[in-house]
Amino acid sequence: MVSENKTPGRQQETQTIVQGGVRGDGSSDGARQSEESVLDAAKHDDDAPPRSSTKESAGGEDPPSTAALPHPPLNPDGAPDNAAVAPHGAHSAAAEVAPRSGAAKSALPMRPAVKLPDLSSYESPAQASNPQGAEVFSEPLPTASLQVRPPQDEVDRRSSERDRAATAQPVLPRVMQVLLGVFYPVVLLVLAIRLITTPLFLWVEYHRPGFPPDTFGFSTDDRITYGSYTVDYLLNVAGPRYLGGLVGTNGRQLFATGEVSHMADVKSVITMAFTVCAILAVGMIIALVYLRRHRVGGIRRGLFAGSIITLVLVIGLGILAFLGWETFFTDFHHIFFKNGTWTFYLDDTLIRLFPSQFWIDSGLVIGAAVFLVSTLTLAFTWPTKRRRQLSARAKNPVQGRRVATEN
Repeated sequence: MVSENKTPGRQQETQTIVQGGVRGDGSSDGARQSEESVLDAAKHDDDAPPRSSTKESAGGEDPPSTAALPHPPLNPDGAPDNAAVAPHGAHSAAAEVAPRSGAAKSALPMRPAVKLPDLSSYESPAQASNPQGAEVFSEPLPTASLQVRPPQDEVDRRSSERDRAATAQPVLPRVMQVLLGVFYPVVLLVLAIRLITTPLFLWVEYHRPGFPPDTFGFSTDDRITYGSYTVDYLLNVAGPRYLGGLVGTNGRQLFATGEVSHMADVKSVITMAFTVCAILAVGMIIALVYLRRHRVGGIRRGLFAGSIITLVLVIGLGILAFLGWETFFTDFHHIFFKNGTWTFYLDDTLIRLFPSQFWIDSGLVIGAAVFLVSTLTLAFTWPTKRRRQLSARAKNPVQGRRVATEN
C-alpha cells in the first residue's frame, strides 16, 4: 500500500512507480521489484549526508550546525520544499517507505537561526549629530549631588550653623525690649512735668502752709488767677499776645516784654517735650503689643530695665539738686535757654508768681512721682522665682514643669 502525497508531482511519481511494476509482467514479481527499488532508494537516502531533523531523530547523534548547511526553501505554509533539495526519485521513494518502515520518525523541520545584529557599529543620537567628535555638554541629574558626601569640615560647619539657628533668639523682640526700656524713663519724666503744669497743682502750692507770700501786694487769689493764665498759655495754641495783653489792677501791663519772650521759649520747650513724649508713648504701645504676642516675659524684662534706668537717673539728679539747688537750676536753664533771657528782677510778675520755693517744690514733686512709679514698676517686674517659672512654662510647657520640679 502506497500513501498519497499532497504534492502533485509526488502523486504522479508514485502512481508511475506502481503502474510500472504492474505493467512489467502483470504479477506480484513486478510489485516486488518495485518495492525493492523503493527500499534501495530509501537506503540511499539514509547513507546521504543529513539535511534535516529526521537524521537527528533516527540516529541519536548531534546534528551539525544549521548555520553550515544550506537552508531549504519554504513553502507558503512554512514547510520546507524537499522537492527542491533531494533528487526527484529518491525523495519520492523515501516519502513512500518512511511510514511503513518506522525508521524515520516524524518531526517538525528546524527553522534557520536568526543572526543577531552587530552592536559594535551602533551610534547613539548624540554621536550621530556630532560626527566631529566634539565635546557634548551633558547636564547632571538633579539627584547627582546627593550621591556625593561633602567633606567632614563642611558637614561640621553646617551642623554648627543649624545649632546656632535653633538656639538663636530673634533680633526684633530684643530690639523692642531695649526700646521699651529706653522710652520708659523719658515718658515717665514728661508725664511728671505735665502733672505740675495744672491749675490744681497751683492751688495746692499756693495754699500750702509755709509757702512764701508776695511782698509786693499779690494775694493768694491774684496768684491763682494770674498763674492760671500762665499755665494755660503753655498748653494752648495762642500766641505771645495771650500774656502780653493782660493788665493788672493798677492798669499797667502785667507781664513785661522780656517775661513774655521767656514764656514763649518755655512754651516751645514744653511743646517739644510733649510731642516727643507722645511719639515715644506710641512706640511703647507698639512694643508692648508686639512683645505680648511674640515674646513671653518680654514686657516684664523691658519695663524692669526701664525702671532701673529711671531710678538711677532720678537718684543722680536728686543728689545734684540737693548738693546745690542754685547751681542745678542755673545749669538746667543754660541747657534749654539762651543766657540772659531767663533772669528777672524780684518785682517782676514771673518772680512774684513763681518764686524759688515754687521750683523747689516742683522738683520734689517731679522726683517723687517718678521715683514712686518706677519703684512700683520695678517691684511688679522683679524676676522672682515664680515669675521665672511662669515665663519658662509659657515658653515650653515641658521644660517649665521640669524647672519647677527641680526647684
